[in-house]
Amino acid sequence: MIVVFGSINVDLVATVERLPSAGETLRGRSFSMSPGGKGANQALAARRAGASVALYGAVGRDPFANSALALLREDGVDLANVQSVAAATGVALIHVDAKGENAITVVAGANGRATAAQVPDDALGASTTVVMQLETPLAEVEALTRRAHASGARVVLNAAPAAPLSMDLLRHVHVLIVNESEARTIAGALGIATGANAFVAEYRRRLGTDVVVSLGSQGLVASSPTAPIALAAPIVNVVDTVGAGDALVGALAAALARNASWIRALKEGLAAGSLACTRAGAQPSLPDQVAITTLVDTI
Repeated sequence: MIVVFGSINVDLVATVERLPSAGETLRGRSFSMSPGGKGANQALAARRAGASVALYGAVGRDPFANSALALLREDGVDLANVQSVAAATGVALIHVDAKGENAITVVAGANGRATAAQVPDDALGASTTVVMQLETPLAEVEALTRRAHASGARVVLNAAPAAPLSMDLLRHVHVLIVNESEARTIAGALGIATGANAFVAEYRRRLGTDVVVSLGSQGLVASSPTAPIALAAPIVNVVDTVGAGDALVGALAAALARNASWIRALKEGLAAGSLACTRAGAQPSLPDQVAITTLVDTI
């Protein structure tokens, strides 16, 4: 079982020729609205990768709430413990340029009301993989991390958006997943090298746990007991990169939850992230287990 504690949003997406500069107004090409939020995205990614998934978080009592949960419900993610609170459902304002790159502003809304106490003790344990991000209150992430670790659960933290994290929190995380920017933030707080290879090697040496640095179109670098593992991303036709990182996290967690090897989990995460770039939107682009398995064979 995978327990995901995290954000639930509606994504408001504008496509543009290029990303706007500060103070600049551009004409957009198109607009769409779809469900998103890192927690919801990663829960759906893990579910489509074949895992049983329960999502814990919060939505508002507004029209956006049903939209935010629609695909999760359709794909069979357990939503019994998603709370409805007196705040607006979270939203993400996303610009996507002609190259598929994006710039995102997130308004937390109801996500700021999500609490670690929503996850009962009987949902944790040695057979559980707990997946978290940083779009819910950090104090709640820290509290659930400590409880999950103490229960014997595997703790996967996607430290996004970037934030300096305490050594106490990191010691209770079994797998840390970051992009290059997030790696630099954590490296600065820990006083270690910022280059991807040096970062993963030093992080594992210092904390004794695993770390993955996603490199976008360049693939990923991950820790191992001996030397960093570098995997190149498969070549795909990029439509947009929204949700690619969440696809990687969800698929990697799903692979670990079924006791796949570390290298197999990395390859499945990379395949899922690459496939997510081939369709527009965050959740609509998340691939299924068959597609992931097919692409893994090329990595």
